[in-house]
Formats: sequence, structure tokens, C-alpha cells
Amino acid sequence: MLLQKKLSTFGEYLILMGKTFQRPERMRMFMKQYIKEMNSLGVDSIGIVLLISFFIGAVICIQMKMNVSSPWMPTFTTGYTTREIMLLEFSSSIMCLILAGKVGSNIASELGTMRVTQQIDALEIMGVNSASFLILPKVLGLITIIPCLVVFSYATGIIGAYATTLMGVITASDLTVGLQHSFNPWFAWMGIIKSIAFAFIISSVSSYCGYTVKGGSLNVGRASTDAVVSSSVLILFADIFLTKLLS
Repeated sequence: MLLQKKLSTFGEYLILMGKTFQRPERMRMFMKQYIKEMNSLGVDSIGIVLLISFFIGAVICIQMKMNVSSPWMPTFTTGYTTREIMLLEFSSSIMCLILAGKVGSNIASELGTMRVTQQIDALEIMGVNSASFLILPKVLGLITIIPCLVVFSYATGIIGAYATTLMGVITASDLTVGLQHSFNPWFAWMGIIKSIAFAFIISSVSSYCGYTVKGGSLNVGRASTDAVVSSSVLILFADIFLTKLLS
């Protein structure tokens, strides 16, 4: 019974995505919505991305220096491991998990409110493809802006690591050598590619949870919670698959 329900939900999701990815009826209106969604979903999240990345970069550097370094290890190990952690996992996967809570709940609650107040029904009556009109700008807007947030996270995490030199945790020269040691540009691209997949998961799953709300305002809150949980779990599964595929 549970499997049947999950398959039914997955089928409804695919049907909704089929309706979503259709040519917009009015391109000018679509571009206006597209830019608006990039601003509300991505640009408004820059602050939290920079703040978290700065402190996580500093904490990783301190932890590596205090708990992992030993006389048998090169002095540049701290900078090297900090860079690898930021590039390979934190700035893409962990940051997208954090954004799933902020952005995903926002999308689900917005569409859920429109559903229970019958605004989506009004669009359908007027002959508008409501899925394409409401969801497509969100999906494309988040896919466009998330890679930029990942790059900002890379840079801010490194700045946070350098901030630890002011506390005497590590010298700037040792940190610089470690950050430059055996640098593989593909690792940076791998994080960006994974973030695009995660952005699609966040936007599409959250849109589905909000778009298909049934009942009253109480169910909007439940849909928002379901959007965050479902997006987070799917991001973790996708992270395993993409890491193996891209490595």
C-alpha cells in the first residue's frame, strides 16, 4: 500500500513537471517572473550563505589544525583539507541542504497559499497553464542562481580560513601553501554541477508539495514541512549518486 502511494505520488510529480516544462505563452511576462524569482529565491539568500560559509571555513581550519595535525604531517595539511572539504561537500551539498529549509519552505508555502485561496484555480479557468506560469520561473531561477551562491561560498569559506591566522591558529604562508597544493579545478566544477541538480530538486519538489495542497491553511504548513524533508532526503541520495558519477 505504501509503495503504491509512493508510485502514485511520483507519477503525479512527473505529470506536473510535464505541464511545467512547456513553452511560456507570454515570454515577456515569463522573463519578468524569472528575474523576480532569481531575486527572491537566490539574491535574498546571499547573506545567509556568506555568513555560514565564513564561519564554517574558519571552524574547519581550526578543527583540522587542532585535532588532525601531527608532527608527522606536513604543515600545509590544514589548508589542503579545508579546501577539499569546502569544494567537495560543504559549498554544494551541505549549503543546498540549508537552502532547502529556507527556499523550499518559501516555495511550498507560497504555492500552497495560492492553491487554498483558489488563485491557481482562477488561472486554470482563464485558460492559463498555471504550472508553467508559476513553477517554471522558480525552477529556472533557482538553477541559474545556485551556482553563483556556490562560488560565493567557496570564496567566503577560504576567507574564513584566513581569518584564523589572526588568532594564531596557523600561519598565512602555511595556509596558502595548503590551499594551493595539488589543486584540481574539476573539484570546483563538480560542486557547481551537483548544485544545479540540487537546485532542481529543491525547486521542483517544493513546487509539487505546494501546488498539490488539498484542504485549508493547516495543510499549507504540512506541505512546507514535507517540502523541506523530501528535498533534503533526495539531495542526500542524489549526492551519493553524483559523487560516484563525477569522481
